[in-house]
Amino acid sequence: MTAAAGSPGAPQELDLDEQIAAYQREFPEVDPQVEKVVTALGRLNRRMNVAYGRQLVDLGISNSEWEVLKALVVVGRPYRLGPGDLAKRLGLTPAAMTHRIDRMVAEGLVTRDRDEANRVRVIVELTDEGREKWLQTMRLAAAFEDELLQDLTPVERAALGEILTRLLRRVESSQPDAGGRLEDLD
Repeated sequence: MTAAAGSPGAPQELDLDEQIAAYQREFPEVDPQVEKVVTALGRLNRRMNVAYGRQLVDLGISNSEWEVLKALVVVGRPYRLGPGDLAKRLGLTPAAMTHRIDRMVAEGLVTRDRDEANRVRVIVELTDEGREKWLQTMRLAAAFEDELLQDLTPVERAALGEILTRLLRRVESSQPDAGGRLEDLD
C-alpha cells in the first residue's frame, strides 16, 4: 500500500492499480480500464479541490464567496446580478444567497443596492476589491493548473480537454440535474 500524499500518519490510500485489483477481486465483472479512468478522475478532482481550497484560504475568502465572484465576473461588465439570479446560478435558496451576500458586503467584495430603474429590485455588484480578489485567485489557479499539466504537450492537453468535454456532455445529457450540489442527495 502506498501512503497518501500529506503528513506522516495520514490515512493510507491504495495505489491506483492496487485499488483496481481489489475491485476485480471482489467484482470480477468490473472493467479495469473504466475503473482506472473514473477512479483517477475522482482522485484528481478531490486533490484539485483541496488545492483550490487552500488557495482561497490563503487569500482570505471562502469557496462560497469565490462562487459568487465567479458568477458576477462571468456575466461581464458591469458585473451585476439580482440576488435571485445569483441564487439560481449557484443552486442556492434565496435565504442562503442573502446570508452569503451579507457576508460579502461586510467584507467589501460586493455592494447591494436598489436598482435605480426599478426600486423594488435589488442589484448585487462586484466591487473593485472583489474583482481584485477574483484576479488574485485566478492567478494562483492558473499557476497550479500549469504545474498540473506541465508533463503534457499542447497536443495532449488539447486531446485531454476534448475527451473530458465529451465525458462531461454525456453526463450532462443523461443526468441533466447532476449539476446540483451533493446536499441535494440527502
